[in-house]
Amino acid sequence: MRLVLHREIPEDNNLARQWNELVWQTECPEVFYTFEWALAVSRAYRGSITPLLILAYEQDALVGVASLATNHQRREAFFLASATGDSCNFLSCPARRMEFVDLALDELRRLKMPALVAASLPANSVTACALTAATVHGYKTFSRPASLCAQIVLGSSAERQKLKHSVANRKAYRYSLKGLGKHGPVTVHHLKSRDNLNSALPEFLRAHIARFSTAGRCSNLAHPQRQAFLTELASLLSPPGWIVLTILRVGDHPVAWNYGFQFSGSWFYYQPTFDPDWREFSPGFCLLSKIVEAACDDPAIERVDMGLGSEGYKQRFANGARQTLDFTVTTSTTRYLREAARYHIAALIKSSPRLEYGVRRMMGTVSVGGG
Repeated sequence: MRLVLHREIPEDNNLARQWNELVWQTECPEVFYTFEWALAVSRAYRGSITPLLILAYEQDALVGVASLATNHQRREAFFLASATGDSCNFLSCPARRMEFVDLALDELRRLKMPALVAASLPANSVTACALTAATVHGYKTFSRPASLCAQIVLGSSAERQKLKHSVANRKAYRYSLKGLGKHGPVTVHHLKSRDNLNSALPEFLRAHIARFSTAGRCSNLAHPQRQAFLTELASLLSPPGWIVLTILRVGDHPVAWNYGFQFSGSWFYYQPTFDPDWREFSPGFCLLSKIVEAACDDPAIERVDMGLGSEGYKQRFANGARQTLDFTVTTSTTRYLREAARYHIAALIKSSPRLEYGVRRMMGTVSVGGG
């Protein structure tokens, strides 16, 4: 393999084609690994991070992609997708992953990069094994469980119909739809074209910010970089048909949204929100139910992926999950020991409710007494 290093994501159609061909060769293709995703991140976050793109070639054929980045201090490398809190991976055919990861780590050593942080890497990936073996390059590797991402696996035709019937007949869902229906016809719209997305995105952004503000919290969409990223992503993912903005309407009023993706058999429930004025009718729950119903009717969709986070409503739907891991690969023994100690102490505290309560009380995060 011959490595080529870039400090930007080249806007090259041939590179984009070969890159995405590698995505399809991974164990579990994800939209987060695509050329379009990396390009959207690099455009939106160019003020705070610098791409560190490692490409592997055999003659003119692209055989490996490590879509990394550094911050301005350049104290560590991390995956570009980490800037948006999403899954990451080295791209290659599984049979050549160990070889490619070895070469990429050698390149990071040559660049005097003291650490690689790989967040939300699939636990079942060959990459996890390759990073665990990174000691041969003078690195020390610490890994820990990251997120258990809830999924709704659709199964056979009979299983799909059974799931659809189960969702449609939930008492809470019927009650909420009836309440919404008193204010006008309830409809669902799945927007995929660039023009429709451009028209609907500003309203979605405002609704997300307003919902969090009502709860006394700050939406991540209040940050200009995040807004720019979602806008860039919509523009880039629309032509191949990988993005879908789903809107639940009551009459002419949009009451819930999901900024999501349809990619490699997955319908991704990525960034949902709802209008807090309609909270009593659980519009977000209704929207997710409508998405599950639509997915059951689409043979191209194999699962609804509800992504990172352990919100309670996800467990009411989930019948499967995918585990992700966080990796820290570092040349520093001190950092390795610190990461390991922090994780094991936190795990010990969480294993004992009494100990966890005591620590929270000591840190002032638990309210004690009346008031």
